[in-house]
Formats: sequence, C-alpha cells, structure tokens
Amino acid sequence: MELSEECITDILCRTTPLDVARISIVSKILCSVADSNTIWDHFLPFDYHSIISQSLSLDNAPSKKAIYLALSDHPIIIDRGKKSFQLDRKSGKKCYMLSARALYIFNSDDERYCRWVTIPESRFEEVAMLKDDLWFSIFEKINTLDLSPNTQYAAFLVFKWITTHGFYNDLVLLSMSISGGHVYTKRACLDMRLKVLSMYDIREYPNVRSDGLLEIEMEDFFISGLHDGEVEMSVRIPKSFSWRGDFYLEGIEVRPNHKKY
Repeated sequence: MELSEECITDILCRTTPLDVARISIVSKILCSVADSNTIWDHFLPFDYHSIISQSLSLDNAPSKKAIYLALSDHPIIIDRGKKSFQLDRKSGKKCYMLSARALYIFNSDDERYCRWVTIPESRFEEVAMLKDDLWFSIFEKINTLDLSPNTQYAAFLVFKWITTHGFYNDLVLLSMSISGGHVYTKRACLDMRLKVLSMYDIREYPNVRSDGLLEIEMEDFFISGLHDGEVEMSVRIPKSFSWRGDFYLEGIEVRPNHKKY
C-alpha cells in the first residue's frame, strides 16, 4: 500500500533536515515531497520572518527550502550590523555571533586601549583591536528565548592575533552563567602553539576556523526553551599578562554543540 503525500510529509517533519536531504534521493515522489514548502517551513524557526527582514539578501528567495539553505550556507548580518544569524545545516538550530561592537569591552571607547579596524577575515565591518600588554574584560549576554529549545549549545570566543611574543603560560578566565545561577569558570590559553600547559594541567587552546580566525570554547549549556532567562558570558585577561602584538576581537559565537547531542 502506498502512503499518501500527507502521510509522507508528516513522517519527514519528524526527522531532521539532513535526513530529508538523504531521503529525497530515493525516488521522484519522495524528492517532490521533500522539496515542499510545508517540510522546510517546519524546519525554519518560528520567528524567521522577523530575522530575515533585517537582511536584503533573502528578498527574492523562491521557496522555503531556498531560504533554509541560504541561512545555513552563510550568516546574515542583523541588529544594525552588531550580530550575525545562521542556521546549523544539519539540525536547523539557531546560531548567533555577537560582534565586538555588541559586547561590553572595558575602555573600548578609549584609543589608548582599543581601536576599531577592518580585517579581511571578519564578517563584520569592524573588529576591536586591543592594545598589547594590556589586561581587558569582555562581557555580554543573550536571551535564552532567542535560541532553539531543547538544544545543547556552546559559546566560543572568536579572535585573531599577530604577536611577536605570545601569552606564554598566562591564562585567560572564561566564565558563563544562566539567569544569575552558578558561574562556570575555566582557565584557557589563547596561544594555539602551546597545546599542553602541564604547569596548570590545562589543555584548553584555540582551534583554527574555516574563515581563518581562531576560536576557543568558553562553556557548553543546555537550553530547554521553557523559561525566559539570560546566558551571561565573560572573558577576563589579568593584569599580569605579558604579550606583544595585535589582538583582534571578532566576537562571541553561540551555536549547537554537536559533541553533546
């Protein structure tokens, strides 16, 4: 007995975008259903209209699938250039990047401490170039309702640095809390050349991203989507730091943590 198109649609909506892409190659019938607006409207966030209205790049998208693929292929810039939004290709979960302009950076309005410049790797018009041999503090928060429910997320500090003398054994403090609850703090090294800090028994160091920037995981956390709250993130570089060079702060990215689900 053949299944009706409505039944196939209902089944596919209970899978994932990755599953639908795989199933679509099985037969012409499944491909037709898998390309329908009903399927891809289900995978798009409920508030995607208000999000994409901030970008002109999706005005002429021919279908809901085209919108989904466009949002998962490349981030769009929103919030007057201060944030970017993207969908995780496999799951359809929301990803945000909070640019340096969206963050609270100690003394960011004082050119003795911080300059706003452009670098080719950045998706934003400006990044913060923090002066060398200087301690700094970064803080920001994101509302839990802006993220996808029932999702394990992680926050990443995204940056670039050109140095003649690195951070050596100096460690930054990466902290996170949800709605003023327990504060999770860990120490990490921003110099990817030092992969083992046996002195502190720490193995946290940056990785190179596909865009050429560096990132280091701050912490992971679970979003249930049931309560209105805030994820608070901070980075502190102590005054004892010793480094020479240019440190470019791109921002903080919040995206699904595939290691956890």
